Amino acid sequence: MNLDSPTEEDYLGIYSIMFWTLTIIGVVKYVCIALNADDHGEGGTFALYSLLCKHIKIGTLPSRGISRSDAEHSDHSVGLEKNSKVGRFIEQSITARRIVLFISILGMCMLIGDGILTPAISVLSVMDGLRGPFPSVGKSAVEGLSITVLLALFLLQKHGTSRVSFLFSPIMGAWTLTTPIIGLYSLLRHYRSIFKALSPHYVIHFFMRNKRKGWELLGGTVLCITGAEAMFADLGHFNKKSIQMAFLFTIYPSLVITYAGQTAYLIKHPNDHSDGFYKFVPHPVYWPMFVIATLAAIVASQSLISATFSVIKQSVFLDYFPRVKVVHTSKHKEGEVYSPETNYILMVLCILVILGFGDGKAIGNAFGVVVILVMLITTILLTLVMVTIWEAPFILAMLYFVPFSILEGLYVSAVFTKIPEGGWFPFAISMVLAFVMFVWYYGRQRKMEYELTNKISMASLSTILTSSEIQRVPGLCFFYSKLDDGFSPVVGHYVSITRSLHKVTIFTTFRYLLVAKVNPNEKIMVKKLGVDGLYGCIIQYGYADSFDVERDEFTSQVCDSLQKFIRCNLDGKSSDSIEEEISQLKEAKMLGIVHVRGNTRFHIGNKSSLTDKVLLGFYEFLHGNCRSALPAIGIPLQQRMEIAMSYNT
Repeated sequence: MNLDSPTEEDYLGIYSIMFWTLTIIGVVKYVCIALNADDHGEGGTFALYSLLCKHIKIGTLPSRGISRSDAEHSDHSVGLEKNSKVGRFIEQSITARRIVLFISILGMCMLIGDGILTPAISVLSVMDGLRGPFPSVGKSAVEGLSITVLLALFLLQKHGTSRVSFLFSPIMGAWTLTTPIIGLYSLLRHYRSIFKALSPHYVIHFFMRNKRKGWELLGGTVLCITGAEAMFADLGHFNKKSIQMAFLFTIYPSLVITYAGQTAYLIKHPNDHSDGFYKFVPHPVYWPMFVIATLAAIVASQSLISATFSVIKQSVFLDYFPRVKVVHTSKHKEGEVYSPETNYILMVLCILVILGFGDGKAIGNAFGVVVILVMLITTILLTLVMVTIWEAPFILAMLYFVPFSILEGLYVSAVFTKIPEGGWFPFAISMVLAFVMFVWYYGRQRKMEYELTNKISMASLSTILTSSEIQRVPGLCFFYSKLDDGFSPVVGHYVSITRSLHKVTIFTTFRYLLVAKVNPNEKIMVKKLGVDGLYGCIIQYGYADSFDVERDEFTSQVCDSLQKFIRCNLDGKSSDSIEEEISQLKEAKMLGIVHVRGNTRFHIGNKSSLTDKVLLGFYEFLHGNCRSALPAIGIPLQQRMEIAMSYNT
């Protein structure tokens, strides 16, 4: 509380602000509107960007796209020719497309920042409850206990949440049941007429009375709605109707009554605002509530950590983030993933936040910045979805955009005053992450541009292979490329160095689509190229698809698909020639399989521009320290081959 001497009217005004914020943003925006903007069950800013990319041409990399089936079965699918004026403008303006991409990346980075701050502030706030009954417990002891709890939480992540998830519902059920009971007891005891504050005129009087002080206080009240964006981002883990029912019938009334009880207590004890929660808990149930609060804080932290893993997985699969290890910890839930590198970086940053800030108020300031900025980004992207995909009338879209952008913009202006008091931290983290993602995207796009410019055509490769100096050696080769049409310069480099090419070579492209899931019938698409023994293969995955190809027997699946393709595409061939071609494929597989990929690097010389020296230099650093793409698809080390090649900038 920043007011020097808060009065009854001040507390009533603050409660009215929190109630209407919960109602307008939590119920109207998220439960009634945003949860309907899912991408095949996936939610969050990334899903909104995915929806936009699917329906208007704002994809950034040439390999991006959508599957036919996905477009056909989309709930709000529209043809590109039916796009609104806004959609056509974004398609035609590279600046607009980059702005949308930047906003989406910033939203993802802010959510990752949320994954750092939520565990820190949740656990630290709960542990601080020890100082009530034990005043001798110092700040350093609270920090030490908080770090211990966080260490245990992060070290258990590798086992997945399935083994303990059965406890989550009882814990949150206990939390949403006990806190409103205490709140009801408090308001009956201290201030029974608290619900008169539901009248909006208390909000108006609060700002008229406190002016600038009241505006600054919005930076603290925004924390009452912190879980709304996480609820939307976790849509892929739960059913939409179950989330709506849980929020409307349990979470929302629980928060309204709990905040009412806390406000009633503070009206009678106006100077206890520094620790309003634990002080309003009756002494006989203090320790049970401490245990429930601790467990609830752990569950809340777990939800944001899991959401961070999901965001990282989506970004890696779509090639917007350096490759890190992603492990599926459940055979039944595709969304349950774990990333070791991400986990330990989050753990270190959470601990640094506690040691660096220590004070829950400073972390709360940082937390508020993250929460409201992600909400504002969601408002912007959801408005674009309304106009370009749902084809909502422009006036109706503005009836959504204007009030929510004004309300959230007001909150943003208030939390910006907290930048020197801890709010700078999420900005720093988000800017670093956004820079990493931009540099990775820039480097990947420059590589793609070089390969498209210098690609080898089918006719050129056919001419090369007819040379007497080139041998067709026995065996099966998977040659990985990012080009769907034509061949990467690495192919010509490989053939010229080895003077050979396997008798059966499958040029394989992984295409990560901006959709949640790809139709199983379209995951593996094969075709025959113009030279005997050469085939093309495209493997498509959505960002919510499981990518456990060790389990799926990657090579066998591709070979089976190729055999079906050969049998179904006769092209006037006799049955003998078809069986001979299939026999050749089986024999090549038995003789041995090799997986070849290019290890391309940029040659940054003195003639390179300063931009390329900085951005591509950092990209090469990231590329040299990230994981290879081949281990992620379970290829044995002895079957891999990398061909080094330098690209001129």
